[in-house]
Amino acid sequence: MRLQLLSFLILPFVTFASQEDQIALSANDMSETYVPLTQSQPTIADLLTIESSASIFYSYARELELSSQFVDPHAQNTLFVPTNKAVMALARKPHQSAVSDKDVVLTEAEQDALSKQNVQHWVSAHIIPHHITLATGEYLTLCEGQPISIKEVTAKSGSPAWTRVVLNKGIHIISAKEASNGIVYMIDEAVKLD
Repeated sequence: MRLQLLSFLILPFVTFASQEDQIALSANDMSETYVPLTQSQPTIADLLTIESSASIFYSYARELELSSQFVDPHAQNTLFVPTNKAVMALARKPHQSAVSDKDVVLTEAEQDALSKQNVQHWVSAHIIPHHITLATGEYLTLCEGQPISIKEVTAKSGSPAWTRVVLNKGIHIISAKEASNGIVYMIDEAVKLD
């Protein structure tokens, strides 16, 4: 009973205080109609967000500045994204160093910087910074000195072009999705760094 009475006494003060913080909009503010941005196709970031089998690759990529290209409407990137299964099958995870020297002691900041650099190299090795046609040849990736080679192979006639190629002598494309700012090819193995 006392609690109800107390709430009735305090309620007018609370509502008065909240009215002071409110700003009235003029008629001029209401005349501008909000127009949402729309696109005819999703961006690379949109595709990677909804593609559950690409979640590990995308979680690594989101940590990097280069992921801003995934939403850039002017970029035309070609991504070769390893499936989660392919990433989990790696003997050494993308953030780990190739050489493990147990005698070298690194600070936590140095370990973080090295880990980020390793992720940068690994993610960059899966991105070609322009649209390609999947013709036989070598294509430079964002990772310097780490090209992706594509070779045409025989496949069923009438099958999509991405089923008729092999990357780096054995990596197969398992699906392709077109984005407004590039294309995402899902691959069955991660690109190996030299």
